[in-house]
Amino acid sequence: MTGTATGVARPLPPRLTANPAPPRRAGSLRRTASIDVAWPDGLEGARILHGRARDVLTPEGAGGGTGGGATVLGAARVETTVTPDRTITAITATPAADRLAHLVGERGGGHLRLVMSEKIPELINAGTPLYLLLDDISGVSLISNWAWSLWRPDWLERSAKAMLGEQADRPAMPPTNVCWGFQPGHSSHDRTPGNGPSPITDGGELRNPADPEGWHEFPAIDGVSMRRARRIEVWRDAADGLIHVDSAFQDSAPRPDGGRTALHEYNLSATLDPETLTLRGLEIDPRVLPFHECPGAIANALKLVGTPLPEIRAAVLDRLRGPAGCTHLNDALRALGEVPALLRQLPG
Repeated sequence: MTGTATGVARPLPPRLTANPAPPRRAGSLRRTASIDVAWPDGLEGARILHGRARDVLTPEGAGGGTGGGATVLGAARVETTVTPDRTITAITATPAADRLAHLVGERGGGHLRLVMSEKIPELINAGTPLYLLLDDISGVSLISNWAWSLWRPDWLERSAKAMLGEQADRPAMPPTNVCWGFQPGHSSHDRTPGNGPSPITDGGELRNPADPEGWHEFPAIDGVSMRRARRIEVWRDAADGLIHVDSAFQDSAPRPDGGRTALHEYNLSATLDPETLTLRGLEIDPRVLPFHECPGAIANALKLVGTPLPEIRAAVLDRLRGPAGCTHLNDALRALGEVPALLRQLPG
């Protein structure tokens, strides 16, 4: 619990990272993805989003956790330039993707995902590592400026000026009902001095020293940066006959004094029917969140049990929109839509 200037005590939000990642399992396929954001021209300038993703197979009998037995099945890179108002001005990918240039001029947000479904549906259907990176442009472009809060006390005012110009001088009102945590009466709307979310929560290190091949390489960025990282691992369990999924999601940024601070982090565990890919079980572990009410969205998310994984993205958008869901938990859940594509690469 924590006290406020008014004497009202509020519970503390989740503040404990699960990092480092567990070693790879033998007989598993692991997809890792990250977007690292850099500001080469400072906070008021354009952002460069450096996306990296990779699929690694760890065969049966290869002791996952020793660094051995890693076979790279696929990889992708995306470089995206985004203006302060989240408009895409340039985007390139490796391997190259047809019609990717259709995204230039679009803005990050839910609309961008709709544009992708219309302009480049083949990337969604193929389930390659590239689409997961493109899907994350919306969320990363929304929250990445938070990284400056660790470096400059005036970051919010400068960020608003860069995005809104003269309109930034208007009093800022907290959003209402955009997600579970921003409902009226929740601590997200409490402007009591000293009662905001703590900016310092250790994010740990993603890479496990016992499994150096468990993550792809990250770009080297000096100074202010921000990273969204995902890990999705799938395997078949001979004991129960089910497909198992272990997934993790984290937003973090480096601090001037070293180390990383986490803003959001969820871990998910799921089991699937091997014939229908229906979600049989789901466990959600909130590790780092800004407000103590945020985990309240988990109860609604658990109602997704029974959903076929190929339909999970649409189900999340339909059932967990607005105050029914947590924006960042929704992001973690929607990424489970990658699992059917991963299973197609898993032997057996």
